[in-house]
Amino acid sequence: MPVPAQTTRATPVTASSLARFNAASTDEAIRTLLTCLNSHHWAHRLASHRPYPDLPSLLAAADEAAYDLSPDDLTEALATEVLPPLPEDTYAAAHTALSAAYAAYEARFGHVFVICLDGMAADEALDHVLAGIRSRLTNDPDEERLVAAEELRRLARARLTNALRGAGL
Repeated sequence: MPVPAQTTRATPVTASSLARFNAASTDEAIRTLLTCLNSHHWAHRLASHRPYPDLPSLLAAADEAAYDLSPDDLTEALATEVLPPLPEDTYAAAHTALSAAYAAYEARFGHVFVICLDGMAADEALDHVLAGIRSRLTNDPDEERLVAAEELRRLARARLTNALRGAGL
């Protein structure tokens, strides 16, 4: 299952990691892409447009493909998302409040709450998640689907960058 992105900026994406992604078999590239966003349509689209000349080109293609997700593609992607992890030193009261907010969100919208924490300091994540879920609970379902799709796009972008940093291909 995908994990929320909290990117560390220490390891750059190298030309060789992008070259490995470009040269990977289609099945291998799709498997990697599905760890970034669990949409088969999105993954196949990105894999079929290889090779990418550079990371910005790949990320632009990933963004474009994410913007084009159909409602069924979005449902597929949301179905495997997990809740953002809380810092280990989070107070029990915060766990309780967040659990209640997650449950209310899922009951209202029918899917897990997604939010991209890319680049956010760990000590700011809890406040950001709480503020996000509270404000988004007021959205109507159609509006929230758009917000969730944007958060998925941001998550996919961060996860794709992290996958290339790890050069697991």
